[in-house]
Amino acid sequence: MFRTVRTATVTALIATVGVGLTGCGALSDVQDGLQEAEGDLESAAEEIANDGELFTGTKTLDVDGASVHLSCSGEPAVDSPVILLMAGMGDGLDTMADLQETLSEQDRVCSYDRLGEGESDQPEGPQSVADSGEILSAVLDDVSDGPVVLAGHSLGGLIAARYAPDDTERVKGLVLMDATSPTMLDDITEVIPESATGDGAEVRAQNIAMFEGENPEMITVESDAEVRSAGDIPTEVIQHGVPYLGEIPEYGDELERVWSEGQEKWLAVSGASELSTAEEAGHYIHVDQPEIAIEAIQRVTDQAAE
Repeated sequence: MFRTVRTATVTALIATVGVGLTGCGALSDVQDGLQEAEGDLESAAEEIANDGELFTGTKTLDVDGASVHLSCSGEPAVDSPVILLMAGMGDGLDTMADLQETLSEQDRVCSYDRLGEGESDQPEGPQSVADSGEILSAVLDDVSDGPVVLAGHSLGGLIAARYAPDDTERVKGLVLMDATSPTMLDDITEVIPESATGDGAEVRAQNIAMFEGENPEMITVESDAEVRSAGDIPTEVIQHGVPYLGEIPEYGDELERVWSEGQEKWLAVSGASELSTAEEAGHYIHVDQPEIAIEAIQRVTDQAAE
């Protein structure tokens, strides 16, 4: 789609330059025509740079009247999927900037702010994971007319894993970096009882509120043990190795256990999934051990291109 638009635009501009040259007899007229054509070319290049697949930098994408902040970099590799990075709750695409910069040295890489995050608009009201999936679909429509690999951290990973089975024609690989468990809310309330006091009670209350929509995205994240399959697409699930949840008094060890079980549940999203541990990383694997995230994304992208 985008290649056709670019070819037509360039062809039209070449024709304009040709007319200017053949229709002017004086050198000054030729120079004026060239300057005008150069300005047209610059304007067209600027327009093309903001038209989906080829633009580099950031832009605003209109999705049903809402502004979604989008960033892309790197050149499309032949027969290789576009990589889309998806940040966690409370994070903007800037938290993926270093990862994007490194990956874009050999692949086309994009990232975006979901509604309520970063520089995107605030949501008009409560959202569901399915609503966030509709925004994701619009972003994918803009950044690629071919296959994509979704690489999500935390809530971004959950949204990616829930979305992939609904778009198997386009999503050809997944990397889930310490993705929020599909049963996280149930896990927390099971481990930390309503009768808890102190730090445990605070953790329980905060997480219930967050999963019920008291978060920047106003998104409700319900527990659902069903993990639908996206087929046999290459998938890597990476969990944290530094037990930061274990620091929560009384309940920490059990929270670590259910988190690990949640990572194992995500393996059902593909018949070709693998689980690994970033031994020196906490929740932000792509920050604490970026090489682990980079290598996993590159592996999945290479496999998806085969």
